[in-house]
Amino acid sequence: MRIAVNGVRLFIDIEGAGLVPDGPVMRAKPTLIVLHGGPGADHSIYKPGFSQLSDICQIVYIDHRGNGRSDDGDPTTWTLAQWGDDIAALCDALEIEKPIIYGASFGGYVAQSFATRHPDRIGSLILASTSAHVDFDQIYDAFTDLGGVEVGQIARHYWSDPTPARRQAYLDTCFPIYSVKPQNPDVMARLIFKNPVAMHFNGPKNEQGRFDFRDGLGTLACPAMVLVGDRDPIMPRAFSDVIAAHLPHAGYHVLENAGHLLEHDAHDAFFAHMRQFITESSHAT
Repeated sequence: MRIAVNGVRLFIDIEGAGLVPDGPVMRAKPTLIVLHGGPGADHSIYKPGFSQLSDICQIVYIDHRGNGRSDDGDPTTWTLAQWGDDIAALCDALEIEKPIIYGASFGGYVAQSFATRHPDRIGSLILASTSAHVDFDQIYDAFTDLGGVEVGQIARHYWSDPTPARRQAYLDTCFPIYSVKPQNPDVMARLIFKNPVAMHFNGPKNEQGRFDFRDGLGTLACPAMVLVGDRDPIMPRAFSDVIAAHLPHAGYHVLENAGHLLEHDAHDAFFAHMRQFITESSHAT
C-alpha cells in the first residue's frame, strides 16, 4: 500500500497484528519499523527473514522516497533530513507511538537522522552494518583486504565518483563479497534498483561524504543495539566501533564470520539478538 507522507506516496507493507488477544484484554505489540539500505534499493531483502519476529512485534516495511515502490518526489528532497522526517510523518499517519527503529546500512543513516531529529518519538534503536560518519579510505582498504586489488579498485572507482556504469561494475564485482555465504540469486532478482537516487547521494562529494551523527548520538536516551559483521567490506567494523563509543545505553555485538548481510551470514545469532532486544526494550518502555 502507499501512504501520502510529506508530499509523496511512500510504499509500506505491514506484517503481523498490532493488537492481540491476551486473556480479558487486547494487548498492543511493539512496532518495528524496518529501514532498508541503498539508497536506490527497496525493503524486499528483509522478506521472508524478518517474518519470524512477527510473533513479538508488528513489522512495518518501508521504501524510502526515491527508492523501490515509493514515489521519487523532487530530487532536492533526497536528503537525510527529509528521509528522517518522512519516518516521523509516517508514524503520525499510522498513529505509531515510540516505534523500534531498525536501520541497516543506508537505512542506518536514515534511522540516525530520525532519532537525532525526533528523539522524543523513538522507543528504541537498532543500528546494523552502518556508520555515523563515512571514512571512504577504510571502505577501499576493506574491499582490497577481502576481495583483492581489482575489487578494491572497482570499489574506489565507484564510490569516489558514482556513475550508472560504475555502479553496475560495482554490483557485478563487489556486491558478491558483501556476504560470506553464497547469496541467493532470487534476492537480487527481486530488488528494485534506482540509480538516480544513488548518484545523488553516494560518494564523498555528495551528502554521504558530509553527514556526521557522532555528536548527535551522544544525546539519545533510548535503548539501543549495534550489530556488525567482522567481515563487512562496505561498513567495516571500525564504523560500528565509533557508533558504539558515541551511543549511550547501547549493547554492541560483533557477529563472527559475517559480512554486510547479517541476517544471511549469521542468521541464528542475528535473530537471537533481535528477538532479545525487542523483548527487553519493549518491557523497559
